[in-house]
Amino acid sequence: MSPSTPYVQPGEPLNEFLRSFWQRQVDAAEQETPDYRHPPLPLARIKKVMKSDPDVKMIAADAPILFCKACEIFIAEITARAFIIADSNKRRTLSRADIAKALAKSDQFDFLIDIVPREEGIAGLAH
Repeated sequence: MSPSTPYVQPGEPLNEFLRSFWQRQVDAAEQETPDYRHPPLPLARIKKVMKSDPDVKMIAADAPILFCKACEIFIAEITARAFIIADSNKRRTLSRADIAKALAKSDQFDFLIDIVPREEGIAGLAH
């Protein structure tokens, strides 16, 4: 999928988006020839995060590249989910609240609860 192709269309329901999102990711990965010289995320930073685990002694050269792609997909999915929330509120600008609402709609993102507080936590910060 080219960078200019949107992951989600305005007005697209979440369940329709999710149905096609992962298939598009698989198709794109199979057709893509990664540019290892110019990755979209800094490999040194990814490697630094990987090495933050004291049990990790060595990291193969291809491991940060795989994590880079995983991070790219992770960011794309959360962004698209947040866009669906913003679009349902007739907005095009994503806010922290849109991201929090998008994450709250799926238990798979519960591990982010300390990083992105749920909506009631955000409302408490505004007062």
